[in-house]
Amino acid sequence: MKFAKESIIGIAFVFIVLFMIIPVHPTVMDLLHMLNITFALVILLNAIYAKEAMEMSSFPTILLISTVFGLVLNLSATRLILGTGYAGTVVEVFGNFVVGGEIVLGIIVFTAIILANFIVITKGAERVAEVSARFTLDAMPGKQMAVDADLNAGAITDEEAKARRKKITDESAFHGAMDGAAKFVKNNAIFAILITIINLIGGTVMGMTGLATGVPMPLGEAFQVFSLMTIGDGLVGQIPALLIASATGILVTKTTSEDGLSGQLGKQMFSQSTVLYVTGGALVFLGIFGNLAPFFFVPFGLFMIILGTRMRVKQKVAAVEHEITAEDTELEEIRRPENVVPLLSVDPIRLYVGYGLIPLVESVQGGDLMDRIVMIRRQIALELGVIVPFIRVSDDIRLSPSEYRIHIKGVEVAGGDIMFDHYMAMNPGYIEEEIDGIETVEPYLGLPALWINESQRERAEALGYTVVDPPAIIATHLTEVIKSHLHEILSRQDVHGLINNIREANSVLVDELVPKLMSIGDIQKVLANLLREGVTIRDLVTIMEILADHAQITRDSDMLTEYVRQGLRRSISKKYFFSDVNTVITLDPNLEQQIMQSVQQTEQGSYLALDPQVTQVIFDKLGTEVNKLTSMGRQPIILTSPIVRAYFKRLVEPVAPDLIVLSYNELDAAAEIQSVGMVSA
Repeated sequence: MKFAKESIIGIAFVFIVLFMIIPVHPTVMDLLHMLNITFALVILLNAIYAKEAMEMSSFPTILLISTVFGLVLNLSATRLILGTGYAGTVVEVFGNFVVGGEIVLGIIVFTAIILANFIVITKGAERVAEVSARFTLDAMPGKQMAVDADLNAGAITDEEAKARRKKITDESAFHGAMDGAAKFVKNNAIFAILITIINLIGGTVMGMTGLATGVPMPLGEAFQVFSLMTIGDGLVGQIPALLIASATGILVTKTTSEDGLSGQLGKQMFSQSTVLYVTGGALVFLGIFGNLAPFFFVPFGLFMIILGTRMRVKQKVAAVEHEITAEDTELEEIRRPENVVPLLSVDPIRLYVGYGLIPLVESVQGGDLMDRIVMIRRQIALELGVIVPFIRVSDDIRLSPSEYRIHIKGVEVAGGDIMFDHYMAMNPGYIEEEIDGIETVEPYLGLPALWINESQRERAEALGYTVVDPPAIIATHLTEVIKSHLHEILSRQDVHGLINNIREANSVLVDELVPKLMSIGDIQKVLANLLREGVTIRDLVTIMEILADHAQITRDSDMLTEYVRQGLRRSISKKYFFSDVNTVITLDPNLEQQIMQSVQQTEQGSYLALDPQVTQVIFDKLGTEVNKLTSMGRQPIILTSPIVRAYFKRLVEPVAPDLIVLSYNELDAAAEIQSVGMVSA
């Protein structure tokens, strides 16, 4: 069936080309002119009733076909006019209709029709198509970025993003093609003018010499006969050209609407009763006092006034009905049992801001916080390999105007206070010169800082202060809070999605591990353990390979986590050891032995039962060694044996949650390590 359809189009093109070469009988010309007018009417009506321009995405191709068909008809008609002086009944009837016995008047009317089509409609459609193509192509990158932003924010799915990207691409291709296709319409109008001149002059000469009719004709008679045929041929060609040019202009100026063109015009032009009153009054005034055909102006003006009155009554009734409907809906909401199901849902991450910080959020007021949140999700995905859920931002009247609060799963975990239109300046610690400002505290690290205004910003930066704007403060705080709670946010559903992302390229690995060796929940526990200590899970394939190797030996998620950490030694070492010589703090072997002897095994897992006095001694010694490294400006890192690492990290986490604890098996062979202290009991 598809082949048959394509064959019909190909055969039609072949016949179109043949008509340029083979002489056509006048009766066949009548049939072809009828098809041309029908084709043009179908194109115009489709353009009018289309809801949006993309419903006729093949219009540039249709325009090319119709233009070629019209040119072929012009050439065939020219052959008949110059050869026989007769081009068919359709051409003759159109010629008589315009000329009407007055050849000069007919030529003037025909010239006016040609110029109107060329100057007004064709040129206008060409210009509109050119501007539409330019603006569509210029807007394409912005639309693509908007789709990417919605996708990153979780507002749309991958399938919706693909569909929107395809629509954007199709629109740009359509308007670009329309810009070129409009040139066909313009050049077709120019050709119609030239062929008319050729037919008129050439036909008159052929008639006078007798080459067309076989008998020489006087100048007046020859001009009468051939001008009639020329005007008829030109008019029968100009009508389809006029319809197609109008369709081009309508299509490129069409906006997307469910109502169609008629509905849009009705709503936008005749929906204001005041407009109808003024228009009707003006018509009545011109008809009575201007003596401008009062039998037409006055009745039609009164009709417009009556229409405006009915429109006003209709609008009042609609307003009352809307008010009654709104009240009924409100009463219905009050009367029926409250639907509390939506109240049970909890957002994984939510940012509340005071009303004074709303300009930072709304892009229409110049705020870029939402763009920064999009970048946060991209940054965490690249850094840690986790797709952060959609971050909902809303205002809260319970907060002071300059406050913001960060909630994780419905519970407030962090917040801060921002001075709008100010900058936060922080002293790195080595700048002695002070600047004036309002003392404050950096919300995440708790470092002392100053609020300064715009005029002080350049001076503070020149002195070496770290200067950040309010959106950057909130974005940085939000980023660190999300990272520190990412192990809580990661759900089984999220893990299922991550596994599906690698399933196509690693189907054997996924099928071997899930669910034969481990469930989604078991894998989620291991990944959460890694994220708790800031270890990236972006290389999920390697992580699952390691789990597949060791899940047959043990089902303990803590032990499996240690195996995975050891398998990721290269990325862990690169993250913490990047200097020529890296300093660490080690544990006394006796302390490690004491810790292992205090490990208690149960059916639910293992835990550390260490004497409280020993624990306090460990905390004191650890604090001393950590302060020693901190005073040197170095990051404290604890190095332990592999079997002790997890228990020691669990021991010190309540007092030093950010302390980095690594095992010897997590070190890359190329890392240079120097021990500068030891923790003992």
